[in-house]
Amino acid sequence: MSDYERELGWDDEISQETEFVVLPEGDYDFEVVKFERSRSKGSDKIPASNMAVLDIKVTNGKDATTVKDHLVLHTKMEWKLSQFFRSIGQKKQGETVRMNWNAVPGAKGRCKLIVEKYVNDKGETRENNKIAKYYDYTAPANAAAVPAAGGWKPGAF
Repeated sequence: MSDYERELGWDDEISQETEFVVLPEGDYDFEVVKFERSRSKGSDKIPASNMAVLDIKVTNGKDATTVKDHLVLHTKMEWKLSQFFRSIGQKKQGETVRMNWNAVPGAKGRCKLIVEKYVNDKGETRENNKIAKYYDYTAPANAAAVPAAGGWKPGAF
């Protein structure tokens, strides 16, 4: 029953214990584990706009963390939207594409992770991870290879 997210009741039992993990800065594979449609509050630079809130699981093979990223749907942030959709293989450099949000949950790619320091409401200095950049999609190493020229014959199995 603990495999899905749900609201807890006041008298429910709890058992899950997880330490918050901050991964070192570097390049990592990721998977989008959650996508929500939301709305940004707006700022001096960008007015209130539609916004995608992504929970992105980043792992180094041993440890994993989930990073929350916000993609604001505004022309001033179109570069970041393009970078994200290129990283999950939905867009190619220089190509115009309609964003397919239904295909975002479960999508995989590669990103550059940084460590961001902040001061919490108690005045304590803390750290968390932030995605600094999404890298262009590359086919996984275990993907079916395209045979070399001359090595493939139509209809031959």
